[in-house]
Amino acid sequence: MTGFGKATASLPGKKITIELKTLNSKQFDLSTRIPPAFKEIEMPMRSRLLQALERGKVDCSLQVEYVGDEGPAALNLPVLENYCRQIRGAADRLEVDVPNDWFAVLLRLPEAVKSETGELSEEERTAVMGALDEAVGHLNEFRAQEGAMLERLFREKVANIGKYLVEIETYEPERLEKVKARLMENLEKALGADYDKNRFEQEMIYYIEKYDVSEEKNRLRNHLQYFLKTLDNGHGQGKKLGFISQEMGREINTLGSKSNLAEMQQLVVRMKDELEQIKEQILNVL
Repeated sequence: MTGFGKATASLPGKKITIELKTLNSKQFDLSTRIPPAFKEIEMPMRSRLLQALERGKVDCSLQVEYVGDEGPAALNLPVLENYCRQIRGAADRLEVDVPNDWFAVLLRLPEAVKSETGELSEEERTAVMGALDEAVGHLNEFRAQEGAMLERLFREKVANIGKYLVEIETYEPERLEKVKARLMENLEKALGADYDKNRFEQEMIYYIEKYDVSEEKNRLRNHLQYFLKTLDNGHGQGKKLGFISQEMGREINTLGSKSNLAEMQQLVVRMKDELEQIKEQILNVL
């Protein structure tokens, strides 16, 4: 959900610039920097951004550049004149010198500068909302480009996990033979004599069933297919993809705990690495 969008609107005497920056987040988290004169339009802007962006940490900045003689503030001349008369009168009465730098003194006094914070005109409101929509459009274009890159990444990582899953199957016969040989070796060392082969076969069946990974492989394969199917559904699937990746992680962890063979465990580690890269980017998906 990372992105950037910028747009400007020109009005008589001023230019309005809106910048939007987004980062990944589970919720919609908006922070704004808006001049006081435009605060009355903040709530409509928030509503428009929530509807258009849905999720993410959003930073919205509205800047106003005044052109020509117009500006948001002006000297309050009647107030300055009044201050000047009072200071001169106080200096004469107290028999002290008047200030050498009048402006340094006067401009620090209350209400020396007046700000024009009247209501926005309909033209200004329309211009701001138009610039906001344009900035959102640029940001969503940025998001779409990143989304296409993420889709390629996800498909590549899912394909890699599927490839490692196929490789795991090639080690299963070897794993069972190694388990059987290790059990027989330990049994002969412990007993040092003959043993009941029927009972041994029963124990082997129990042991093999306990460490059988067929269900985990099937569930993981189904999760991989469901992930790709959900990815094909397009917009608004980010949270769902996150849930599916969690289920994929559970099956991979169980495969690792049951594998009991170094070569299979190495493949499980690679699968975890691929899945971790998926999880790192899931929050960037709406």
